Amino acid sequence: MTDRREQLAANLARVEKRIASACAAAGRERDEVTLIVVTKTYPASDVRILHELGVRHVAENRDQDAAPKAAACADLSLTWHFVGQLQTNKVRSVVGYADVVQSVDRVKLVTALSAAAGRRGRELGCLLQVALDAESGERGGRGGVAPGDIEELAAAVEAAPGLRLDGLMTVAPLAGPYAGRQRAAFDRLMEFSSRLRGNHPAANMVSAGMSGDLEDAVAAGATHVRVGTAVLGDRPRLG
Repeated sequence: MTDRREQLAANLARVEKRIASACAAAGRERDEVTLIVVTKTYPASDVRILHELGVRHVAENRDQDAAPKAAACADLSLTWHFVGQLQTNKVRSVVGYADVVQSVDRVKLVTALSAAAGRRGRELGCLLQVALDAESGERGGRGGVAPGDIEELAAAVEAAPGLRLDGLMTVAPLAGPYAGRQRAAFDRLMEFSSRLRGNHPAANMVSAGMSGDLEDAVAAGATHVRVGTAVLGDRPRLG
């Protein structure tokens, strides 16, 4: 445990240094960017160590992994983000532990999330996942709403009981004109964020950037970066 704690502390320190340097280069304050550690495939014991090291935001992308982990860490003061593609049959479980769902991409999902949040008497933060590759018709397999449908989906979230429209999320696309151009992709997301805030001023969260491209996300203006491998190490193979 001591060795793992030392490893995570060193990795976390390196990531913090990267974020701080990126903020300084962009003329931003360090506290303008929140680090979300993506703990998928790693055990609850790592989440506990991260909490000891000061991490307060963690993310998961598979309900079957996230639900028991969140339950095992229920005594910790953590904000849980769900970042994976979400099927409606998993919504009831996800709403049981997630504070924010970052992958809202269709009205049917909004309806299901609202119903589940209402049953539990809680408010759930929602980010609209934007598929930047959809603009060129070269949509990949990562999900997301087409840019032209953002406002319609935003209005659905804002009108849904139990849901709070927090902002936008994207994953740098693997296809289309933004493939391999992370900074351009994140700049484009910021344009959509600016438009969204025109009608929904409180939706000011922008989640973008991962281990390999967090600097580009910070430079573009992201408020949250989702980092897994750079903190936790190379992931174990699934299956």
